[in-house]
Amino acid sequence: MYDVYLYGMIAPSTVYIIDDAFAFPQPNQYAEIKQSFSSVGGEAVNSAIMLSKLGMKTKLDGNWLNQNNADKIIKLLKPFNIDISRLAIKQNCGAEEFVITDKNSRTVFGNYAKFHSGNKQWNTSKEEDIQNAAIIGLDPYFKEEALSTAQMCVRNKKPYVTLDCRYTDFIAQNAEAVIISHELREQAYPTSNMFEVFEKYQTHCNGLIIFTFGSDELWYARKGQQLRTYKPYNITPLDTTGAGDSFRSGIIYGILKSWDDKTTIDFASAVAACVCLTIPHTLNAPEIDGVLAFMKNNKNHKMC
Repeated sequence: MYDVYLYGMIAPSTVYIIDDAFAFPQPNQYAEIKQSFSSVGGEAVNSAIMLSKLGMKTKLDGNWLNQNNADKIIKLLKPFNIDISRLAIKQNCGAEEFVITDKNSRTVFGNYAKFHSGNKQWNTSKEEDIQNAAIIGLDPYFKEEALSTAQMCVRNKKPYVTLDCRYTDFIAQNAEAVIISHELREQAYPTSNMFEVFEKYQTHCNGLIIFTFGSDELWYARKGQQLRTYKPYNITPLDTTGAGDSFRSGIIYGILKSWDDKTTIDFASAVAACVCLTIPHTLNAPEIDGVLAFMKNNKNHKMC
């Protein structure tokens, strides 16, 4: 048995930090690299790492690992005691990313578009893994397999938290919580009024709906509720990569603790802020005591 089963993206990542004297360069310009770090990218793996830091027992499943970089991922995950027994290592497969970040932005290069448009390169969830978890973190990207995972959750009455799927999707409609980023909104509803889109999610979805806007106020509500807003913690980030993944881990944690929505979102925002204050991704983020200390030190933070 474990607390959380995470199903989704796992990729090796290399993070390059631009020197403070430079910004991300325009075409044909130059910037100086100050530091570089080996890390891991992907919503599922970063959620698993952060949940492990919060004291949760986790199991990770998802895409196949390329044999050329699988050792790197396994070595980076070893300190977190995540169950990786389901991960498969194969030739000529998998995703990989390179992140370049400065004081104000992060830019990701990778092969995700090719990965998702090609042949299947991921596991199919096992029902026993769903049954043995208290809650599931579900990435929606693995086509029929993601849908079947959501259906298994519903069939076994297991709550799951997902992200970035349309309000017409079964995965969004049956989630305990669904987190929608500006990337998905701009792609799926580019000309729509966002208040009307939020109402569509409320009409179609059974759980908590959250629209994130980076460092700006997020929106949240459930079916039949009035839209509420929340102002994230005001910080100067070192690296925003992994912020959304860690925010989801905070939502999962709050749901496991049976907190109300406002408390859960405040905690998730604190988790994301703590991740943004470290480099790279979630690897060096604080554990639960560090997150709670951050919240205590920012107790005058005003929630909208």
